[in-house]
Amino acid sequence: MQPFETFKGLVLPLDRTNVDTDQIIPKQFLKRIERKGFGECLFYHWRYDDKGEVIEVFPLNQEKYQGAQILVAGANFGCGSSREHAPWALQDYGFKVIIAPSFADIFYNNCLKNGILPITLDTQSLLERSETEKLFMTVDLENQKLILDEEQLHFDIDPYQKETLLKGLDDIAVTMMLEDKITKYEENVKLV
Repeated sequence: MQPFETFKGLVLPLDRTNVDTDQIIPKQFLKRIERKGFGECLFYHWRYDDKGEVIEVFPLNQEKYQGAQILVAGANFGCGSSREHAPWALQDYGFKVIIAPSFADIFYNNCLKNGILPITLDTQSLLERSETEKLFMTVDLENQKLILDEEQLHFDIDPYQKETLLKGLDDIAVTMMLEDKITKYEENVKLV
């Protein structure tokens, strides 16, 4: 996992509520076990019709949102099954931050464990602005701020989760920080 750094990114609006993980990454694309290659399948059934033709009105297909790194959505984002492939697909597409009024718990934690910052905020004004103008936002995790021109929005995050994102530490990396203690313990334990 890479350390999360302050960046300025383009906002993509997804004005939908209850976006479930099967909509984020449909089940037919879950055969891979590596974390790469899922971005092209992100929101597949909303991006393409039954013939595989691009649905032009969907935000991911619009030129003005190409390169977006911040996804702003409606409430209960990431509901449904607990597939970790959903954050993988979002990240592989290029999203670093997802802002929504609420998230499904497992999805929220899967984002954090994979280096995506999920931010819980009311999104109505962000959705409206990003649908009518090309909106860029600075994300400052260290100070827990979103900066839009002169406006600053504060967001909350668990201090431990904040620290792991800032340092780029996943669960394995955190465990490996204790390697000396683990080795010492293993040397002192007799196997029965």
